[in-house]
Amino acid sequence: MGVFIFSVKAQDYKTSIGVRGGFSNGLTVKHFTGSSAAIEVILSSRWRGFKATALFEKHGRAISSSKLNYYYGLGGHIGVWESKYTPWGRRGTSYTVIGVDGILGLEYTFDEIPFNISLDWKPELNLFGYNSFWADEAALSVRFIF
Repeated sequence: MGVFIFSVKAQDYKTSIGVRGGFSNGLTVKHFTGSSAAIEVILSSRWRGFKATALFEKHGRAISSSKLNYYYGLGGHIGVWESKYTPWGRRGTSYTVIGVDGILGLEYTFDEIPFNISLDWKPELNLFGYNSFWADEAALSVRFIF
């Protein structure tokens, strides 16, 4: 029964906002809609382009007595790039991509200060625009919690 209680009550905050850095960089906002469910929105830039991602995530305690959580989820993205700045695509072509994303990560919320950090892997599959699979989206996020 104890494991069930910890896996259901996973969040230590309601809303957070911060920066995300990795191969792409940007802003992240996470909001819990329930005791273990959250929606995360990521606005990021890479190759002088822009991408907006929305994810539905499930959270749980990685270690029952700590502030370390694991999370996983699914979502989607839409992005725009000019191919002259990318290692792919036909040169001189602009691409608008739409696709699906997964996410798998760990998040730690501090007791002493209103911040948390997370490390995640976010593979994505572009379905429209430039069809491709990107498995290199790993990032570290630092967020202020409300």
